[in-house]
This record gives sequence, structure tokens and C-alpha cells, in this order.
Amino acid sequence: MSELTPTYRRVLLKLSGESLLGKANFGIDPQFLAHFAQQIQAIVKFGVQLAVVIGGGNIFRGVGLTASGIDRISADYMGMLATVINGLAIQDALQKIGVNAQVMSAIGMDTICETYTRQRAMSHLEKGTVVIFVAGTGHPFFTTDSAASLRAIEIGAHLMIKATKVDGLYSADPLRDPTAQRFTHLTYDEVLTRQLGVMDLTAVILCRDNRIPLRVLDMGKSGALIRAIAGQDEGTLINNEE
Repeated sequence: MSELTPTYRRVLLKLSGESLLGKANFGIDPQFLAHFAQQIQAIVKFGVQLAVVIGGGNIFRGVGLTASGIDRISADYMGMLATVINGLAIQDALQKIGVNAQVMSAIGMDTICETYTRQRAMSHLEKGTVVIFVAGTGHPFFTTDSAASLRAIEIGAHLMIKATKVDGLYSADPLRDPTAQRFTHLTYDEVLTRQLGVMDLTAVILCRDNRIPLRVLDMGKSGALIRAIAGQDEGTLINNEE
């Protein structure tokens, strides 16, 4: 790994809230949280400016409550607050191992964390601070995937990584079909045509139209993030190139 060099100097990492569950059914598994913090630390040591967008599904999913009768807008705001809890947890885990980190919220809550502005976020990144974006876009009806794409565009990210539980996109469900083939590369239009569902439609189109490459990978795989940032074949790369 020491022989690798970064191909991308500024990266946005999209994490699902569920990735913090570990073996638990709800909340945050401290062991998994520490594991993620160590991987983020390795990226910082690699000389990369890193931003993180975290979901809140391990604590609360607005869509679930909407189905049970709660107003969609109220449920979405509740989901945004769950991402703030996760962001503070990641910040704490990073600071404990000596990594500077700053939570920035799309919704103002100054006694807890900074309110997001692009200028402050860029300043933090340029100083080597990991920026953790929470509260989605600050508006209901937008997913954290869309928030990740939007923030990636705003900070001029050279690569967006979506960390999942599988090592890329497949022709079929690899857990059900042993003959499923992993795609090493897809265009955004192919993702849309095949309806692969890697992210919601808004997020995919934002990345496509602003020419931000996306790599989908298994964050639990040792060294996967560093190899992706070094431009190696890890997971599935999605961009506009045929």
C-alpha cells in the first residue's frame, strides 16, 4: 500500500447509516465505528482531502414512518436529525485517534456543530480537516445520496465513493446468483438504462451532468478505499466515459 499514490486529491465518501450498525439491530456499534475511523485516518495519511456524508438509517428512516402515517415532511426532518447523531459519533471517533474532524449541518444548530457553508467547508478541507456533512440537503424529499452528490459538486470533489456491503455493481444479486458478474466500469447512462439503483435518480443525474466519477465498493474490504483513491480496479467505477 505504501507504493500507491493518490489519483484523486479531494474525495467525498458516502456512508449509509446502516454501515454503523455492525452486528447490532439498532444504533451504533462502537467496534465498527472505530474500524471506519481507522480507515478514514488512513485516507488522511494518504494525503487526500476527505469529506463524508452519512445517512441515518441505523437510527431512523423517514420513509418507514411515512408508510405508517406520519407526515412525510416531519418524518424527513426526523431522519435528518438522525444523521447529525451519526456525524457527531464519527467526529468523536476520529478525534480520539488524532484526526481533525468537523461536523457541518445543512440545518442550523450552532451549539452542536457548524452550519454548512461552502466557503467554510473548503477552508476546513484545505487545512486537512475531515468534513462530515449531516442533515442531508436541509430539505425534505431529498435523500442523503442526493445530498452527497450535491456536496461533491460544491466542494469540487474529484471522486465520490459510495461504500456498500458488496464489492461493486453486479449483473444480478451475487448473494442469490453465483454466476452474477461484477461490472468493473459503467457509464451513468448505462446505470440509468439498466435501472441498477445504486443511488436515487436525482443523485445519479447530478453526478453525470457535473462529470463526477463515482466508485461503488465494499468498505469492509481491507484497503479498498485506498486502492480506489489510487485509481485501481476496486468495486465498480461509474463515469461518462464509454
